Amino acid sequence: MKKSNSPAVLQSKTPKSYKNKKLNNANFDNFNLNDYQVFLHLISKIGGVDEYGKYLQPHELQREHILTAKEFSSLFNTNIHNSYRVLKKAIDKLMKTDIKVEKEDDSGFCRINVCSKAEYSKNQGHIIVKFTDDIMPYLAQVKKKFVLYNLKEVANFGSLYTTRLYELIQEFKETGWLVKSVDQLRETFAVGNKFKAYRDFKVKTFAHACKEINDNYDMDLKFEEEKNGRKVVAVKFFFKKTLIHNVTNKAGKSKNIYQKPKLLVKNKKGKVKQINSDILEGQLSFIDLKTNDNAKPMNSVITSLMTKIFPHKK
Repeated sequence: MKKSNSPAVLQSKTPKSYKNKKLNNANFDNFNLNDYQVFLHLISKIGGVDEYGKYLQPHELQREHILTAKEFSSLFNTNIHNSYRVLKKAIDKLMKTDIKVEKEDDSGFCRINVCSKAEYSKNQGHIIVKFTDDIMPYLAQVKKKFVLYNLKEVANFGSLYTTRLYELIQEFKETGWLVKSVDQLRETFAVGNKFKAYRDFKVKTFAHACKEINDNYDMDLKFEEEKNGRKVVAVKFFFKKTLIHNVTNKAGKSKNIYQKPKLLVKNKKGKVKQINSDILEGQLSFIDLKTNDNAKPMNSVITSLMTKIFPHKK
C-alpha cells in the first residue's frame, strides 16, 4: 500500500462508524450482514479528524485501508477461520455493488460504487480496499450532517435489518422517536422484491429488529403503524432517547457527551445485568473539565468517570 500524503488522522481507541446521513439511509443493494460489517469496519478506519481535532475535507481523507481477519474476528465476535471466509467473499460485493443514495436536495438519487480496488491476501489474512472518489464526501465528518456510533454497539446483532434500524435510530437519538414511510424502510433495508406482502415485510424486518435491539439494550423500542384507510403507509418508532451532558474547558469550548441506554448482558447463569454502554461523542479528553452552568446535572456514572480521570477536581 502506497504511503499517503494525507494529514495525520486522530485515531479512535474503539472503531466508530462515521457516515453522512444520506449514506446512512442509502440502499446497499445485495449486501448481506457480513458484507455490511466489513464495510462498516473499513469506513471506521477513515477517521475524519486530524491530530488537532479539525474535520478533514473529503480530498484529505485516506482512501486505501487494510482490514485483517484478526481485527474483524475481535470486533464482531466470530472465529478467525470464519473471518477469513467473510473477508474473501466481501471482496466481490465491495467491487460489484453500487449504493443508491438520495441527493442532498432530495431532487433525486445517484448510484455510486463503493471501491475502485479490493484485494485479498491469502497468506497474510487481510484485505486492502481503496474507496472511490464518489463515496468519500459521504464519509467526511460534517457537523450535524453525519451519524456517529461505536461499532461494538452493533457487533452482537444477527440481522442486517437490525443493524440498519439501529443506525436510523442514531439520527434521532436526542428526540426518542422517528417516522419512516413503508417505502423508505423498504428502500433502506434493500429488500427489493422480497416480502411483497406488508405483514411479511414487518415480521421479517423491523419487528424482528425491534426485538433484537431490545434484547441487547435497555431501549424500550416500540413501533406504531400509521394508516391511510386500511393500508399501512408509515411506521413510527419510539425509544429511550440518549442522555446528553454538556461540558466545557477553561478556554470556554464546550462539547457534548452522549450516554446511551444500558447494555443488557447475560451471565453464565442466564441472569440479565444492565451495564452502561460506551460514552461516545465526548471522550473526556478536555483538560480541567467543569460542568456547564446551563447544562443538566451530570449523572453519577459520568461524575465517577471524571473523578477517576481528574482526581484533582472536586
